[in-house]
Amino acid sequence: MEWQPDEQGLQPVLQLLKDSQSPDTATQRAVQEKLEQLNQYPDFNNYLIFVLTSLKSEDEPTRSLSGLILKNNVKAHYQNFPPAVADFIKRECLNNIGDPSPLIRATIGILITTIASKGELQTWPELLPQLCNLLNSEDYNTCEGSFGALQKICEDSSELLDSDALNRPLNIMIPKFLQFFKHCSPKIRSHAIACVNQFIIGRAQALMDNIDTFIESLFALAGDEDCEVRKNVCRALVMLLEVRIDRLIPHMHSIIQYMLQRTQDADENVALEACEFWLTLAEQPICKEALSGHLVQLIPILVNGMKYSEIDIILLKGDVEEDDNVPDSEQDIKPRFHKSRTVTLQHEGGEGEEGEDIDEDEDDDDDTLSDWNLRKCSAAALDVLANVFRDDLLPHLLPLLKGLLFHPDWVIKESGILVLGAIAEGCMQGMVPYLPELIPHLIQCLCDKKALVRSIACWTLSRYAHWVVSQPPDAHLKPLMTELLKRILDGNKRVQEAACSAFATLEEEACTELVPYLSFILDTLVFTFGKYQHKNLLILYDAIGALADSVGHHLNQLEYIQKLMPPLIQKWNELKDEDKDLFPLLECLSSVATALQSGFLPYCEPVYQRCVTLVQKTLAQAMMYSQQPDQYEAPDKDFMIVALDLLSGLAEGLGGHVDQLVARSNIMTLLFQCMQDTMPEVRQSSFALLGDLTKACFPHVKPCIAEFMPILGTNLNPEFISVCNNATWAIGEICMQMGVEMQPYVALVLPHLVEIINRPNTPKTLLENTGMTSDPITIGRLGYVCPQEVAPMLQQFIRPWCTSLRNIRDNEEKDSAFRGICVMIGVNPGGVVQDFIFFCDAVASWVSPKDDLRDMFYKILHGFKDQVGEENWQQFSEQFPPILKERLSACYGV
Repeated sequence: MEWQPDEQGLQPVLQLLKDSQSPDTATQRAVQEKLEQLNQYPDFNNYLIFVLTSLKSEDEPTRSLSGLILKNNVKAHYQNFPPAVADFIKRECLNNIGDPSPLIRATIGILITTIASKGELQTWPELLPQLCNLLNSEDYNTCEGSFGALQKICEDSSELLDSDALNRPLNIMIPKFLQFFKHCSPKIRSHAIACVNQFIIGRAQALMDNIDTFIESLFALAGDEDCEVRKNVCRALVMLLEVRIDRLIPHMHSIIQYMLQRTQDADENVALEACEFWLTLAEQPICKEALSGHLVQLIPILVNGMKYSEIDIILLKGDVEEDDNVPDSEQDIKPRFHKSRTVTLQHEGGEGEEGEDIDEDEDDDDDTLSDWNLRKCSAAALDVLANVFRDDLLPHLLPLLKGLLFHPDWVIKESGILVLGAIAEGCMQGMVPYLPELIPHLIQCLCDKKALVRSIACWTLSRYAHWVVSQPPDAHLKPLMTELLKRILDGNKRVQEAACSAFATLEEEACTELVPYLSFILDTLVFTFGKYQHKNLLILYDAIGALADSVGHHLNQLEYIQKLMPPLIQKWNELKDEDKDLFPLLECLSSVATALQSGFLPYCEPVYQRCVTLVQKTLAQAMMYSQQPDQYEAPDKDFMIVALDLLSGLAEGLGGHVDQLVARSNIMTLLFQCMQDTMPEVRQSSFALLGDLTKACFPHVKPCIAEFMPILGTNLNPEFISVCNNATWAIGEICMQMGVEMQPYVALVLPHLVEIINRPNTPKTLLENTGMTSDPITIGRLGYVCPQEVAPMLQQFIRPWCTSLRNIRDNEEKDSAFRGICVMIGVNPGGVVQDFIFFCDAVASWVSPKDDLRDMFYKILHGFKDQVGEENWQQFSEQFPPILKERLSACYGV
């Protein structure tokens, strides 16, 4: 007997649906209570599905609402539904998927998918066959409704559909979907492509078996008049470019022609999907060859796409010039993520060489429109293409640029400035001749009457900061700095933000070139503390931190300290321990403490105490959460990480002065807990702090070494490269303090260190770029203090040791490591014989070793030469590259 509603049961359900459409909060609260009561009755859900599918006398929004409440019930309690209720709901869904109302069809589709995603695809075996069957219905509504449901299932469960768990239904579904690419209704064509598209990136076998049919069917739709269909065709081609470029290459010319048209599509969504094609193509090895002939068409299209649309300007309040008195709304402020401290060493060739790429976000300054749009996508595409084609792009761009940069319409001028910034990285060489003329023009644009022009000029100038700094300071640096500081005080918040970010970039490039202007810079930055709203204050902290990193100890002057510290400490006192604004402020103070060194002493006590408190609170909360997760919330461990990093900054800046602070606190006990935290970033920061405390106040660390060393040993795991790096560095610092007392721990750490240095999949550059240079340094230091224990293994690590340390600049750490190697060669000369040429090369990498170290090198080189004899040495040194031969002969007379 089929379930039937009872009039008395139906009335309260309809009343509930009416009430839940009321905007009144009290009514809403009553609705929630009523829902909880009704959910006690098993057949309440039958009533809900009945209203959705059968009660045609009610209006559509009410029926749809009934379905959505049912969907939420399915999400929360489906496993408690009696089997009869579950079956009734499933049957009703499938029987009514062709409801004449698009709203009701869509709601039923959502309901079906929600049931399916509850693991029910396995226990509802008739679902997919029935939906696929209904696609053949003569009735448009049934076909469209089934396709809508199938599209949602494909989106939610694409992996499951391609698995053996369901006997691979895709083998039937994909060929079926492909037939509908030719359907007369655009809505159905669009559903069909969208369904197949879900399986491209995962390379589903059933799709790969039908790939040629799929691509032909897509080509057949190239001229489709429906924008949703065109959008899905573009999306499919972009994904195919990533996974099956082999199949597209034969047709590449016509695909590019098609995408050139689509990138200019009247429908912005289609244009955006098509524009992704250029971004993806730029990452493919064939890009240069495939695109060379088309740049002449493509570049103007991308440039044109970089203009703000009218809707952008409205959303960005492009006509509001002064808004710096308007408080920020909290949702404008993006969450901040703290990057944990990683100990790195200086390489040859200066810092910042590892290609700082633009992250998508920074690619222009429309953060409030952070939804991806055509402007951003076009700019990102131009940026990556500039990196592929380099200066070959300029002949297509320069003629356009002139017209844009001096255009009377500010929207066009603004897009020209964005173009100039987007190509900065890739076309820098070719742009150099034009920069002496362009940079002053851009600096002038910083005073434009339009805020959006001022803000983009900030960003573009920051992209050329490296060149600006390479010129005499009066030429461009001084005017740029002066104008940027004015923009930091702009009346427009977006301009303030762009100027602060640009200034931080300029600081990183200019470093000590800024020292003569410090007083002037600090006056401006300090003034903004009283002017900025919430969001920009956070960016201001970054700019101050970057300034401290750039000028270092030059900041340690009473005049500067008196300007900078009071406002920072005032903010520090205003913020509560649980306020996330502490993150950027703590990061900033960490840089300031490191730069000021002893100048930070008057402020260190309260700062130190608070950091210890933050660590303690977080650990306590984590403990309570692990014991009673239902009663306590998990802590935000970022508070602890940032606090540990600031403590590192204090230890590094204050050196021995940190001794009293450590003595009066339980930091070593807390550190012992942090070093064992489950979260890698916490361990990473703990090991950095351990190394810094070892350097600053070893007597406090020494009593804990026996407990700490086993923990350090277990963290020598290159799976977590930064944790491993910092643990290794800390061990090296401990070696230097412990000396011969390190012996009991050699066996605990040495095998891991040797294994890491010999990892086949860490090429030299990876060792360096990931900062894993601490590994060879620590092996050298360990050998320096315990040569008898380490030297026997010399042969197992000498070659990779030499190749990774030849690229490190002369410094204390390199010095101690090389002393260790020399001592070990003394103990075990046989260990170096086979790889002696690598040792020679590493020795030659020193610019100016200390005298006693130079003597050690001299003795080893001459000892080897005497050992093998003149003739053999001649043969041996014939293999040297000429430059190495010259260095050794000049410096060591061999």
